[in-house]
Amino acid sequence: MKIKKGDLVQVITGKDKGKQGKVIVAYPTQDRVLVEGVNRVKKHTKAGQTDRGSKTGGIITTEAPVHISNVQLVVEKDGKKVVTRVGYRFDDEGNKIRVAKRTGEDI
Repeated sequence: MKIKKGDLVQVITGKDKGKQGKVIVAYPTQDRVLVEGVNRVKKHTKAGQTDRGSKTGGIITTEAPVHISNVQLVVEKDGKKVVTRVGYRFDDEGNKIRVAKRTGEDI
């Protein structure tokens, strides 16, 4: 998977198109990522009680995962944020390094 936890990404399609956020969790087996502040959904939780006696439950707003094809990596070039695709190259020791296709710089 070309997007990793901690990367800054931009949503390129859907209801949150244009929003940017940091990747909180990556789910490589499902080809999905959880992005901070993107794809917020309301979740209804069952009412209950804590040990102290306070009520829990109600409607909670949380992020839901988005498909990896709907986000694109954001890198900084000359102080501007630029969306780019990700490529790979190998260094002299054979380590795989991610490369921003648009700027040519290592990520």
